[in-house]
Amino acid sequence: MTSVRPVILSGGSGTRLWPLSRASFPKQLLPISSSNRTMLQETAGRLTGTDFRSPLVIGGEEHRFFLKRQLEQTGIAPDAILLEPVGRNTAAAAALAALWALERGDDEILLLLPSDHVIQDVDAFAAAVRAGLPAAEGGGIITFGERPTEPNTQFGYIEVDAGEDPVRPVRRFREKPDQATAEEYVRDGRHFWNSGMFLFRASALRDELAALLPDTLAAVEAAVRGMQQDGLFLRPDPDSFKAAPDVSLDYGIMEKTDRAFVVPVDLGWSDVGSWGAVWQLADKDGSGNAVSGDVIAVDVRDSLIRSEGNATIAAVGLDRMAVIAVRDAVFVAPIERAAEVRDVVDRLKAEEREIVTLPSRVERPWGSYETKDHGARYQIKHIVVGPGEQLSLQMHYHRSEHWIVVSGTAEVTVGDQVQLLQENQSTYIPAGTNHRLANPGKVPLELVEVQCGSYLGEDDIVRFDDRYGRA
Repeated sequence: MTSVRPVILSGGSGTRLWPLSRASFPKQLLPISSSNRTMLQETAGRLTGTDFRSPLVIGGEEHRFFLKRQLEQTGIAPDAILLEPVGRNTAAAAALAALWALERGDDEILLLLPSDHVIQDVDAFAAAVRAGLPAAEGGGIITFGERPTEPNTQFGYIEVDAGEDPVRPVRRFREKPDQATAEEYVRDGRHFWNSGMFLFRASALRDELAALLPDTLAAVEAAVRGMQQDGLFLRPDPDSFKAAPDVSLDYGIMEKTDRAFVVPVDLGWSDVGSWGAVWQLADKDGSGNAVSGDVIAVDVRDSLIRSEGNATIAAVGLDRMAVIAVRDAVFVAPIERAAEVRDVVDRLKAEEREIVTLPSRVERPWGSYETKDHGARYQIKHIVVGPGEQLSLQMHYHRSEHWIVVSGTAEVTVGDQVQLLQENQSTYIPAGTNHRLANPGKVPLELVEVQCGSYLGEDDIVRFDDRYGRA
């Protein structure tokens, strides 16, 4: 079998699983469907063996180090991580992957995959890719249609001709239906859920872009010509890429091309697009409840209850409810209406609430921090720095800081002085003083930071030197 180049799409704002998923740390970077692996890691883990080449990853600049680190933790080395300067939907992302391959002189077969979907039958997934390969080698653009198990109104559908052929031409794409239409789709056996996964030869997609989305092709070609390399990271020219229209591959290509084919599949697939979907996928107790964290449930049935922070959730008499609690937010809704969290997020965005963007524990390339308390002129954070990591050499105009080491060893730079601090030792950094925190040890460094001053925003940082390119 011809080996396939997986292309993992890791964009998205992460709002459908708020409050756990946030724009700065969306669901693909979180362990949503597994207790110990993130959705990105689960996706990459399906792409091993001789059937697949090393993956190409497409994501955003702000997530680049998280993408790299999470793949390293699984032992998977991507060929490159392409960093979109802005999101321009899946047509531009697919064009970027195809032109990257052609620029290298390799007209590869590409397998375009979202990073935040669940596939329960990995063997069936590999078999489906093999089934679609001959059509892709012949110039077809193949998608994978999951056989519906329920009349789901949150998915788009693909209609195909009746029959048993393993690869069938697409008749038409259907938008998300109402309940009655979805029930008819399930009955007729000719409609499949649109999984958003695609298999195609790089040159075939380029040719269809030239015919159907010439503006997208021109913008991405210019972006690739001006691409800059930074080790594993590749940055397309931002001005050129921003000129690409915001259009999906489904709408821009698949609904119009005569090269569209479907491989009908039964993969146990889900796009995990709501808390209701998380409940459906989760292991449940004898009462139908999916429970995680510190939860006490009394007379509760068919519910999803997750405590992701230190809070104890005590629930009585609930039936088909979703309750999601993190340190700084709680979301409660009937399972059937959990997808309406998007309306909550829209209101929070309109109010410019930071809670939409930043999670309670903010991940950074060097580790993480979590705000424990704050007032008008003070803020207390719990900071964790990974072994061998360091923060930027920086300065604040408006705040001073006190650092108290809780565990591990801290290498602290304050002005011209460098010192090592052990557990239960502390230091003081006056406002306007250059400083840096590093972990020279082999175990995580944990400390408490107390900030005092007239302005405590994260934008009061002047970086002078930074190994992550943020200076």
